[in-house]
Amino acid sequence: MPLYKTIRHNSQTTVKIWKITESYKDLMESIDLKPKSLERVLSMKSEMHQRRFLSVRLLLKEFGYTDVELHYDDNGKPYLNDGKYISITHSFMFSAIIISDFEIGIDIEKQRDKIVRIASRFIAYESQYLIVEDIEYIKKLTVIWCIKESLYKLFAVPRLSFKQHTLVIPFTLEDQLTMAWIDYENIKHRFTANYFEFEGFTCAYVTS
Repeated sequence: MPLYKTIRHNSQTTVKIWKITESYKDLMESIDLKPKSLERVLSMKSEMHQRRFLSVRLLLKEFGYTDVELHYDDNGKPYLNDGKYISITHSFMFSAIIISDFEIGIDIEKQRDKIVRIASRFIAYESQYLIVEDIEYIKKLTVIWCIKESLYKLFAVPRLSFKQHTLVIPFTLEDQLTMAWIDYENIKHRFTANYFEFEGFTCAYVTS
């Protein structure tokens, strides 16, 4: 399938989303992989994982990059040869990349009831404005999770706690925009968070 969606946040930041409908074989034939990546994809036991991995390389291609230009640091944070910032996500049949001149993070999650069971693990301050009986409760929890996961990817500190170190300012689903904070080692960092829904999924990305 062609590119699913492109969001040009501004002249320095762009998001691209891919809907994975291609077979593993078709995806493999569409891109060139460096030896390390080929070894990694061939070692994956799940074909869905393989397809997600390959779809990310197709998204790179859409941005004008090759697999050779994508690397990961010791914390698992991706980076590009040219110094631009990149963040990567995938969930079920969707994958996405955001590339910017500034630090960024992105996440996609499927909206599912199971998020209610783990809510206490990642919300603290947010419980002050969330209403469990709200028909949009699951969607709002998913937005918060996506924003916090995006913050985690941007900050890339292994000991960062969603519950203790991050918070999301009150929002409505219609706004598609809010503020989020990281409070880590007595230093506060403020970020803008954008979010939107599509096909039962939520995507959020954060920018400094």
